[in-house]
Amino acid sequence: MVSRILVVGPAWVGDMVMAQALYKLLRQREPDCVIDVLAPAWSLPLLARMHEVRQGIEVPLGHGEFGLLTRYRLGKRLRSEHYDRAIILPRSLKAALVPFFAKAKQRTGYRGEMRYGLINDMRSLDKSVLSKTVERYLALGMNSDEPLPPSHIPTPSLTIRNDNISLLRERLLLANEGAVALLPGAEYGPAKQWPIEHWAVLARNLCDAGRSVWLLGSQKDRPNAQKIVQLAGEPEGITNLCGKTELVDAVDLLSLCSAAVSNDSGLMHVAAAVDIPVIGIYGSSTPEYTPPLSDKSVVCYLNLECSPCFKRSCPYEHTRCLTEIEPDVIVDKVNDVIKGIV
Repeated sequence: MVSRILVVGPAWVGDMVMAQALYKLLRQREPDCVIDVLAPAWSLPLLARMHEVRQGIEVPLGHGEFGLLTRYRLGKRLRSEHYDRAIILPRSLKAALVPFFAKAKQRTGYRGEMRYGLINDMRSLDKSVLSKTVERYLALGMNSDEPLPPSHIPTPSLTIRNDNISLLRERLLLANEGAVALLPGAEYGPAKQWPIEHWAVLARNLCDAGRSVWLLGSQKDRPNAQKIVQLAGEPEGITNLCGKTELVDAVDLLSLCSAAVSNDSGLMHVAAAVDIPVIGIYGSSTPEYTPPLSDKSVVCYLNLECSPCFKRSCPYEHTRCLTEIEPDVIVDKVNDVIKGIV
């Protein structure tokens, strides 16, 4: 009998990409299983690029909104799917409501926010054993008596759409391939953002070496990206694409790049999932927690005495964890990954 599984997905881009490792694990164990994912509206096009997922189901609520009646109605509507399992990745009470209302038979999740009754397969989270976010996701897809941490972490891999690439080339007038993508945004806050001045030096050095540079990000990132272009001296070969594309477009554009340099952000994980070399820059966070899931990735992390603090802004107001990562170091790493040295 084919298992029907409902997953309550995370709310951040990077976490949603990392969650694909769980979907891959479930399909490895049960190749014919059906996987549906409850998720915010923004993530549905991204889920459509994961061939393990049958469908993304929108949760029509804003971030942090409880919406008990909305969740009840959605869960009631999903009862007709007769889910055998539900895996609840967030640890909030509200995240467990829809699977309960949908009457999923086994509802697996970590202990948190008094979810007893809502979750009937309660797991304890030992952060010293499951240090990585992706390991915590995978553990929920495993049997409760299996040894942890997982011995194997499947690599996320997003589907590329060549038809969309053709449309993007025409609309954005992109003729070149093999550009280096610079991803200067980080939704979490400034303590994750490498300084604009450093990005500008990096962009200038890459352009001077004859490489094309694409700046990718959201509309929120566009002003900072424009400052990077200006501080770099507006060199030939640099293109600011921030705010000109949707998230799913970034999947296709990144697949054309020779490498990507990124803060610890959602787009860093997207870049890793399209199988290009990634240089990840870490400040207030740590690669021990959210590394890019790719054997083509390298990380820059100073591991200062105050790191990682996981703060949105530096509590000491110096952000040395980022400012002391020099652009020349990143330039060398870009050259190395393109040449296949690392």
